[in-house]
Amino acid sequence: MFSRRQILVASGGLGVAALVAGVLPKLSPGTALIEQAHADEVFEVSHSDGEWHSLLSDEQYAILREESTERAYSSPLNDEHRNGTFACAGCDLALFASATKFDSHTGWPSFWAPLEHAVATRQDRSFGMSRNEVHCRRCGGHMGHVFDDGPKPTGLRYCMNGLAMTFKPVAA
Repeated sequence: MFSRRQILVASGGLGVAALVAGVLPKLSPGTALIEQAHADEVFEVSHSDGEWHSLLSDEQYAILREESTERAYSSPLNDEHRNGTFACAGCDLALFASATKFDSHTGWPSFWAPLEHAVATRQDRSFGMSRNEVHCRRCGGHMGHVFDDGPKPTGLRYCMNGLAMTFKPVAA
């Protein structure tokens, strides 16, 4: 005989499993939810999966190609304060000027504006929420997300993965 508590816990777990199975698409391991929504996009810089693996570290591949997120406060770029440019680690496109970087106290490099024609956005409905995903406009690499709680003059916070970028200091 099952206790009332066991029946409630089991039925709750089955309900969650049924909800997830019915709502979320079937994904193969390593496939991001928003990847399926834009699989048909074509970018200037394009490589096979194997080529991306050889060009990027495992962590960069997970972020740029599978839309993963690095641990907060783990990127050295979070503490980068020199004058220079932050570029895409996948294709070297300049994305953000250091003059637009600010400390958002979130643990990720944050900027109030990208360089002109550097990034594109699309809606990300993964994990039961709606956010604006930011990707490199040239290679499609996932950078992070943009939120409307940033400083003036734009009021935006481009919250980026440090491993998705490189930094090029301005020569003194």
